[in-house]
Amino acid sequence: MARQARQLTHRLVPSPAGRIHLVEQGTGPLVLLLHGFPECWYSWRHQLPALAAAGYRAAAVDVRGYGRSSRPAGAAAYRMVELVADGAAVVRALGEESAVVVGHDWGSAIAANCALLEPEVFRAVGLLSVPYIPRGGSRPGAVCAAMGGDEEFYITRFRREGRAEAEIEPDVRGWLAGFYAALSADTMPPPGAPDPLFVPVDGLLRERFPAGGPPGWLGEDDLDVYAGEFERTGFTGALNRYRAMDRDWEDLAAFDGAPVTRPALYIGGARDASMSWLAAAIDAQPAVLPGLVSSHLLADCGHWVQQEAPGEVSRLLVDWLDALPR
Repeated sequence: MARQARQLTHRLVPSPAGRIHLVEQGTGPLVLLLHGFPECWYSWRHQLPALAAAGYRAAAVDVRGYGRSSRPAGAAAYRMVELVADGAAVVRALGEESAVVVGHDWGSAIAANCALLEPEVFRAVGLLSVPYIPRGGSRPGAVCAAMGGDEEFYITRFRREGRAEAEIEPDVRGWLAGFYAALSADTMPPPGAPDPLFVPVDGLLRERFPAGGPPGWLGEDDLDVYAGEFERTGFTGALNRYRAMDRDWEDLAAFDGAPVTRPALYIGGARDASMSWLAAAIDAQPAVLPGLVSSHLLADCGHWVQQEAPGEVSRLLVDWLDALPR
């Protein structure tokens, strides 16, 4: 790990957010890596050297609101159009005209919209865990609020300013460890146990976290990195992405139902808890991603695919990248 760290280059580059922090490794065609919640550039620590060894310039960013990147005030600053603008600015700041963009979780949604809104900049898109879901239907906030029934869906909880912060920030390390464990294949609650993504309205998410130890992919040093970043920054910047969802629905009205036509790849975990409510979107991907090259559900893998199955994810990414037109 120490040898790998010496090969990594940290940069701060200008963007509409103010600055974006990124970590890059390798030379060759640019591959932009976008993390999800609650993570940072470090979630791509296994893919950076793998992509570099395969002849690519891999750049893992801290999305605005996270890590060492700027944290603008107000949820409106975390709209999808702003995050896409950050991505395009990073490509330009690195001296490139185009890039392949790969994202996980919220990063997947950002990556898909990068390819949708800036197709001349982003020549292909890789989606991990979360499939592309075109804009359409009702406001996302209303859809999420209706999902919980007698309980509250986690996204609805995250959208309420201050509520999630009050639960998480008194014990950042413990909450992160529990959240990661709840959505990892080797530590998630057993079949029949309450869904960790839903919680009684007057309860806490952490009450649904598994009682055992951390997942196998998360070492103490890894947890130190994540906890250290969020102890320093707090969670409001990260949670503002959830709070901007309805603004996205307004901003992207002209793209209602629009497909992403760039060459695409999807990788998910077969045991990801979100598969229960994303299954239909995954099945619809050939229609909304007409450039879909391949789709993979990894057995015995939960939500954190590139960390739970780093070797397999890296191999799939490299094989896909190698087959793309240059």
